[in-house]
Amino acid sequence: MGDLFLVRHGETEWSASGRHTSWTDLPLTDQGEQQAKSLAPLLSGRTFSLALTSPLARAVRTAELAGIPGALTDPDLHEWDYGGYEGITTVDIHKTRPDWYLWTDGVPPGPSGHPGESPSEIGARADRVLERVAPALAEGDVVLVAHAHFLRVLTARRLGLPPSEGRLFQLATATVSRLTLEHGWPAIAEWNSRV
Repeated sequence: MGDLFLVRHGETEWSASGRHTSWTDLPLTDQGEQQAKSLAPLLSGRTFSLALTSPLARAVRTAELAGIPGALTDPDLHEWDYGGYEGITTVDIHKTRPDWYLWTDGVPPGPSGHPGESPSEIGARADRVLERVAPALAEGDVVLVAHAHFLRVLTARRLGLPPSEGRLFQLATATVSRLTLEHGWPAIAEWNSRV
């Protein structure tokens, strides 16, 4: 049984300023490009039985720069749909909703095509990804290149926790994390690593 490698994309203008970014397809900043390149030593020498990336440019570019060959896009790896909170910081949201917490409250609907997602809806997407990669994990390591909140929910689900417990796993830009099995049970082997 292989390990599941999770790669968060490099910095974008909005990730640097703390703005919620789901469907807005921002490129990596110059710093984000350098961050993505710096991940290569953490992943080199590994053969992945499957490499998947979010379809958004910041994740696809991170996979390329990190030296992950043959990554296929998977729409289920898309970031949490932040609905009406797209492009807004938590600080600004708290000005009108001081008790708001993404992990329990979700988000209000946004423009057409972006209704927002609840923690349980993100959990369902994460479960689909985990089901899809299970056969490849039986053959070797798998790498997923995606976004902070989605990968945090996926980690919670892999560990058997509810989606809202993704709150426990802070994840910085351009990092590699690794989930493994210990005595047959999912466990975190490495988290938020950089060179």
